Amino acid sequence: MRIGELARRAGVSTRAVRYYEQRGLIRSRRSANGYREYDESDVPIVTEIRELMSVGFTLEDARPFVDCLRSGHSSGGSCPESVAVYRRKLADIDRQIRDLLARRSEVAAQFADACPGCLSRA
Repeated sequence: MRIGELARRAGVSTRAVRYYEQRGLIRSRRSANGYREYDESDVPIVTEIRELMSVGFTLEDARPFVDCLRSGHSSGGSCPESVAVYRRKLADIDRQIRDLLARRSEVAAQFADACPGCLSRA
């Protein structure tokens, strides 16, 4: 299939497909007229990359998921390397939540000092 069809079916732009290819996550062949040609198996790979990126994963984070799909698994998250990435991402999100809660407490304390009684009305 050509790049436009892959992009449409996976829900990304053709520019994103080219970028994923440039980063080595997918591969194309060139037809006689020079057009990029992709396999049917690239649709779930590009879809997986899009879904991962939509929740904050990087392209490097996506690599084990792509490898997992390429090795024949129906889910990119079912391989040990992907599970490790999930665990790292969850730990990172938990750390960010802790940092945000601490920052919120600091701002609330500054607000309470600056405007006594205002915090209860906010």
